[in-house]
Amino acid sequence: MSNFKEKQLQLYGHSITDLQTQMTSRNVAHSALPLSSSKVTIAGAGGLGSNIAIALARIGIGHLTLVDFDQVELSNLNRQQYKLNQIGMAKVVALKQNIEEFNPFISVTPLQVTVNAANVADLFADADVICEAFDDPAAKALLLRECSRLFPQKPLVMASGMAGIHPANQIKTKQINQHVYVAGDGVSSGQEVLMAPRVMVAAGHQANQIVRLILGNQAD
Repeated sequence: MSNFKEKQLQLYGHSITDLQTQMTSRNVAHSALPLSSSKVTIAGAGGLGSNIAIALARIGIGHLTLVDFDQVELSNLNRQQYKLNQIGMAKVVALKQNIEEFNPFISVTPLQVTVNAANVADLFADADVICEAFDDPAAKALLLRECSRLFPQKPLVMASGMAGIHPANQIKTKQINQHVYVAGDGVSSGQEVLMAPRVMVAAGHQANQIVRLILGNQAD
């Protein structure tokens, strides 16, 4: 559990056990144990990563590792899960803070670092599922290359194409090889600008694919 104390949680009128049970009572049947036992590492805590992390935290993924070098800026607030009073904070620290406000029962590790070829092995070794949530094509390519080399059997969930205001149904999740999945329309670029609706659709696709992998539904 996070820094929340038992007395603080009981202010809501429930025991800790009851809180945990009620918070996941609408989840898919028999999913509590596999979700709470899983470790997901998210590379990037921006529009994709912050939305993915919150979606996974809400359903009770047991351990999230958040990796991002950046700080919260005003221009982030149109699509990223941060607040005005968090401007200037490290994204991973702010995101952990936000997650713990609505689910103190999971473990969140914030790592304020830049992902590079030299640290991929250390950053992602413990993950059951790796999630790519970068906005930089070069960073996406680096992570795909290094994860394919170092962790060829680990699932990698990526994204490509969620810019603009094109129809949301153009965003799909595709399996491109045995262990790599890509969500997006595969066409639009960041030059069209990024706004919350389509970014959140793509993030939802990624989060859903991660859950499917954890629960044993790897593909349609």
